[in-house]
Amino acid sequence: MGVLTGGTHTQRQPEDVDIADGEALYQAHCAACHGARLEGQENWQTASGDGPPPAPPHDASGHTWHHGDDLLFTYTKLGGAETLARQGVQFESGMPGFGEDLSDRDIWNILAFIKSTWPQRVKEVQAARTAAE
Repeated sequence: MGVLTGGTHTQRQPEDVDIADGEALYQAHCAACHGARLEGQENWQTASGDGPPPAPPHDASGHTWHHGDDLLFTYTKLGGAETLARQGVQFESGMPGFGEDLSDRDIWNILAFIKSTWPQRVKEVQAARTAAE
């Protein structure tokens, strides 16, 4: 689902998401890198210089909630390098794009599952960042 704001198309999470489906999809497509409990890879904040940085956690200890829905959706659909390249940033990201394997609804369900695990305060901050996109 997208809304037009200021002449641009901005993605927003639809209201009719399926969190249980999102959890199953997360386990099948995301957990190998981001952890079964959303904990991320060890030393995720430290790039080794030998390739892309480790996968960050998606729980409240990570930075996923620092981003609005549009970026989270696009990053998941297109992958990290493509999303950032569209913003003029060259970055070696280990995040592949899942747009060929997952539908838009699948991606929203995964994001809804991730968000469902966050404390209320974190959800509020992320919602504010989404509103500001």
